[in-house]
Amino acid sequence: MRIAILGGGFTGMAAAYYLAKKGYDVTLFEKEKVLGGLAVGFRQPNWDWYLERAYHHLLDSEDDILNFAKDMGFEDIFFKNTQTSSLYDFHPQGVAKNGLAHPEGVSDYRIFPVDTPHDFLRFPLLSFPEKIRAGIILAFLKSSPFLTLYEKQTAQEFLKKTMGERVWEVLWQELFRKKFGKYAENILASFIWARIKKRAKNLGYVKGGFQTFINYLEKQLKSLWVKVSTGYEIKRIEKGNNEYRINNIEKFDAVVSTLPTVIMSKITQSIFSQSFLNRFSKLKYLHAVVLILQTKQPILDKTYWLNICAPKIPIMIIAQHTNFIDKKHYGGNNMAYVGWYVDRDDPLIKMDSKEVLNFCLPHLKKITDNRLLITDYFLFHGPFAQPIFDKDFLKNKPDFITPVKNFYIANLDMTYPYDRGTNYAVKLGKDVARLL
Repeated sequence: MRIAILGGGFTGMAAAYYLAKKGYDVTLFEKEKVLGGLAVGFRQPNWDWYLERAYHHLLDSEDDILNFAKDMGFEDIFFKNTQTSSLYDFHPQGVAKNGLAHPEGVSDYRIFPVDTPHDFLRFPLLSFPEKIRAGIILAFLKSSPFLTLYEKQTAQEFLKKTMGERVWEVLWQELFRKKFGKYAENILASFIWARIKKRAKNLGYVKGGFQTFINYLEKQLKSLWVKVSTGYEIKRIEKGNNEYRINNIEKFDAVVSTLPTVIMSKITQSIFSQSFLNRFSKLKYLHAVVLILQTKQPILDKTYWLNICAPKIPIMIIAQHTNFIDKKHYGGNNMAYVGWYVDRDDPLIKMDSKEVLNFCLPHLKKITDNRLLITDYFLFHGPFAQPIFDKDFLKNKPDFITPVKNFYIANLDMTYPYDRGTNYAVKLGKDVARLL
């Protein structure tokens, strides 16, 4: 059987690997010049490791990608203890720590670690009873299996009901607004269950960067006689008599699409009925904007991952990569990600790298105590990076099996309720391979 796999991210590569191991004739198509999808990396002349275009790490509970690496004999994955923190405006209502009136318009930004129960108990913005109540619910979410009740209410409804109104406002409200924008109040409780369920302090990384793993995997695919076609854009797919024609040139017996649902819908107009494709038009997405900063001094001293919970700072997260991975691999420079999820018409989408830097620089200076000397910077976009996990998503998300024989879908929308990541991408690739 001749199988075409559309998209060369980890889902496509994993599907190609397992299908080739089963003896199929596999061709992997990727629009970009390199494989890797959202995990692709780049390297500067004085770096000896790759750096991902968007922040990447593994959790120590993510067995699918670890077993995948083991299957191929890839051993260069390691885990480290990291620090996650959140930034708050300590005086959002103008009350100073000494009890006197705080000058109007003046903020007092502070970073609080949020990794351990001890950190949580020391968190100063909630009362002790509020922390105990919230802690009980967090423990319940961590130990709970998936329950249908999580899909019958929004995260806001669930968290307000179980933890209380004030805990929602202090701990969660701004996190949801920064991640989901105008859709924050519509996100299902299943999302927060999945985030708490998989939360880990030890994070994993690949020696040399994820691109090293991607390059290794590409060699494995070619050794299995997978045809890897990079720089090849799929513009149209048509179905003939028991075969599929790609761009009216290549012919295959089966197709596995790992492309974003929006892209897949555009190139399959002649294959699927309009009623089938219409369901996907109801899905909503945000796009990722990622600015990578190379600096002399770190933006964050100890924290790897910083959630920005201050409404006046229009940044979602800062990830100080070199508080996770030694800066010696990047020419002795400190590397940090500044990230957003935005609508397609957001001004950030239209800005060039210099404009994005100028936009966020005044806010970064409010966060760091270090002198911010930027020696280089890089801007990357990730289209359709964050699906909106609302009731419409639940009813209309894609599935592996489609109405057309031998056309399969395996894309990152299907990682629901978990956040997208390489582990779930690998799982999708392996699962779809089992269906052929």
